[in-house]
Amino acid sequence: MRRSYVVTGGGRGVGRAVVERLVGEGAHVVAVEKDGAALEWMDGHPERGRLVGVAGDAGDEAVAERAADRAEERGPLAGWVNNAAVFRDASVHSSPAGEVLELIGLNLAPAVVGCAVAVRRFLAQGGRGAVVNVSSHQAQRAVPGCVPYVTAKAGVEGLTRALAVEYGARGVRVNAVALGSIATERYAEFLAGRSRAEAASIEAEMGRLHPVGRVGRVEEVAGAVAFLLSEEAGFINGATVPVDGGRGVLARDPESHDLPGGDGAS
Repeated sequence: MRRSYVVTGGGRGVGRAVVERLVGEGAHVVAVEKDGAALEWMDGHPERGRLVGVAGDAGDEAVAERAADRAEERGPLAGWVNNAAVFRDASVHSSPAGEVLELIGLNLAPAVVGCAVAVRRFLAQGGRGAVVNVSSHQAQRAVPGCVPYVTAKAGVEGLTRALAVEYGARGVRVNAVALGSIATERYAEFLAGRSRAEAASIEAEMGRLHPVGRVGRVEEVAGAVAFLLSEEAGFINGATVPVDGGRGVLARDPESHDLPGGDGAS
């Protein structure tokens, strides 16, 4: 029987690339997306029979449970990818603390909920499964003006380590990928809103921030995630793997806040 996976934020960008990578490897994949319209691409996909879309908030436990049910209808749940994120900035000097906390929760809740549902399902089926949480270089290298996102991603990496320790001996592995800037739709829209000269300047700066000389491709992230989910990564647990072209070790950050952050947004 084919294995099944759940990918949150699976309608666009990195999430969609992960969905397509896994289904291309022969799996059944359930994509969770708050914006149901972002799942319409599935209708014309050549592997439509192995794709399931669930419209809803990945931070809602009922939505996550529904996604898990849909996945298990098609095969044993083998992995869960927590990619859903919210990109709204705030600073503590200009925003009420309650607003900052709410924004932190909007980014952290989907990972906590996804991990909780995945771990329960893995344990119920005998204790085998893998979770990959999508983090950011910002978890370790803060960018001014991004307090909620930075704090939430640091929490995601702490959650990754805690669950890896608690459930590793029971067959559940939990890892994370920390992304640099990735050429998602959000990144393209950011550039499209600038003049040609300004966009060229931004791209040049992105090249300088990443030692490989460019931003990443969604397919490159998907490849790393698929590996961490696979049995080939069976001895990797509790790790945060940089998928950032070396950005995290270059020590040029923090950059100006008007440049796009490393979000892997979907």
